[in-house]
Amino acid sequence: MKKYASLFILFLIAIQASVFAQAESLFNGKDLSGWEIYGTEKWYVEDGVLVCESGPDREYGYLGTEKVYKDFELILEFRQSADGNSGVFFRSSIEGTKITGWQAEVAPPGNNTGGIYESYGRGWLIKPEPEKDKYLKFGQWNTMKIRVEGARVETWLNAHEMISLEDDKIGQAKGIIALQIHSGGGIKVEWRNIQVREL
Repeated sequence: MKKYASLFILFLIAIQASVFAQAESLFNGKDLSGWEIYGTEKWYVEDGVLVCESGPDREYGYLGTEKVYKDFELILEFRQSADGNSGVFFRSSIEGTKITGWQAEVAPPGNNTGGIYESYGRGWLIKPEPEKDKYLKFGQWNTMKIRVEGARVETWLNAHEMISLEDDKIGQAKGIIALQIHSGGGIKVEWRNIQVREL
């Protein structure tokens, strides 16, 4: 029995390795190649980690991919310091610091991390059930997975499903992936291991 269990585990590891082999790394750990900065907030690389931090203007800021994505699965890690209010936008477009599209929320405890918010549109489309907030490890590294395929969006936080949503407006769109820093100042969020697999 133990033999079969070990073989099954090896099978699952092989599948996972195959999936990641098809993934594209969006962050090389050295610089911001493949990304564009929007706004005056700080985006920089330190010790192999991508850091976003409030600047003197304390306004919204974004770091967007140069490439446009439609259907994909995105896996990344984030760690929040101070306020830690941020997010991951998808199928979005930016003019200056005005972003239109959808955000998978990254926020301090009690503020709907993993929920989906439509910027300059309908606002909150779906929030995770309140009891799921316990899956957020504030001040530690967290893993978020976002899957966008057609009209369906799903998010996971530390391997726990947060939301599942179907929305026709999302289904019709395509656009960049962007990381956000919220306005207000005093915010710092770190990112690493940003991998995307197009579907």
